[in-house]
Amino acid sequence: MTIEQEILTLRKEIEEHNFNYYNLDLPTISDFDFDLLLRKLIELESKNPEFFDANSPSQRVGGSITKKFNSVAHKNKMYSLDNAYSFEELEDWEKRISKIIENRPITYTCELKYDGVSISIEYKEGNLFQALTRGD
Repeated sequence: MTIEQEILTLRKEIEEHNFNYYNLDLPTISDFDFDLLLRKLIELESKNPEFFDANSPSQRVGGSITKKFNSVAHKNKMYSLDNAYSFEELEDWEKRISKIIENRPITYTCELKYDGVSISIEYKEGNLFQALTRGD
């Protein structure tokens, strides 16, 4: 298989996984395995820029936006760990965030991950008022 064929095959496979995950809500592989495929695609594309395609799944996020819910602005930005799987990747992420927030103090709130979910919950007077996801 040529490099170009490998890139095209990876793009197609990732698109299928994106469709299953975002449109059907039926993921067929773990987030970790998906991230490995995407990292491999990004690596191949960066080493072979002649095969660049603005429509590649490496150039955009997920699937289409659902119309099931209203859009609401978050009070505070929710940052992603960018698929950090090692302590070194976590340190790199912290350095990037520190630059974004102009070296202001960083406050962390961490909980166990529920696969595919990032949520901001607001309570008023002890009652659930609003729950927001990050993204779509």
